[in-house]
Amino acid sequence: MAVRQRQPVGVIHHSDKGCQYTSLAFGHRCGAAGLRPSTGSVGDSYDNAMCESFFATLKHELTRRHRFKTRAQAEMAIFESIEGFYNPRRRHSALDYKSPIKYEQAALAAPEIPTA
Repeated sequence: MAVRQRQPVGVIHHSDKGCQYTSLAFGHRCGAAGLRPSTGSVGDSYDNAMCESFFATLKHELTRRHRFKTRAQAEMAIFESIEGFYNPRRRHSALDYKSPIKYEQAALAAPEIPTA
């Protein structure tokens, strides 16, 4: 969904060393989407800290407060939480107290700084 909506260039998909992320099929899907797959080193909790923080927030703010009767209910609630609140409205100190969408819009609107 993110690839279709944003059509990123030069993006790295970082993950842990789970088998789904180290499979050849996943590597081919990343390549077809123009993404570069990257996995962290074993035992290094800092290389994926941003993603770990996101999932901790999602667990704390959504899944620990609700019980879902079906997987479909859980999927819809997670989608609504991310696309309806987290990305458009939740402000982050690491993003200058902007939501992810506002931060991305500001970054895209900023004039490019020429490199030497």
